[in-house]
Amino acid sequence: MKQETTCCPKFEPAPWDETTLDFEGKLFMKDRVKSFFHIPLNFGAVMKRDMEKIEAAGAKGEEQVVLTAEDSLWGADVYTQVTKIIPGAKMSRIKGNFESKVFEGPYSKMGKFISQMKDYLRAKGTTLQGMLFYYPLCPKCAKKYGHNYIVILGSNNKVGLEIENL
Repeated sequence: MKQETTCCPKFEPAPWDETTLDFEGKLFMKDRVKSFFHIPLNFGAVMKRDMEKIEAAGAKGEEQVVLTAEDSLWGADVYTQVTKIIPGAKMSRIKGNFESKVFEGPYSKMGKFISQMKDYLRAKGTTLQGMLFYYPLCPKCAKKYGHNYIVILGSNNKVGLEIENL
């Protein structure tokens, strides 16, 4: 009998739900995935390649945060939090405060989740200026744990999403 394994640690939504996050000073390795109408085509291959670089450099942190900036129907930038600059990799810092809200459900409900995020920010007296997405579980681990979490990070600063490429 085949032993079921998980590659993602169990996700605890409470620290991410309806809270303000600040990534000031934190480093991220930047990469890009190809998409077809926002559906990632090579996310697994990109993550495998990136994790190999991160582990080889000894730059993996305790918590593995991977943020996605959906900027096109055909691709998205992926930012993986690391503990130090990785030689030869594209590095970035994400600036600003973000309001964070956790959603649970299939990816097909993303439009509904984004609408709810806009309502949440409006109720807090701000408008959505930019978004990042955090998918804490891969599809296999989401199935194993029985939860498909999607965290939306809404920029609540006036300049919107600001990313400094190093």
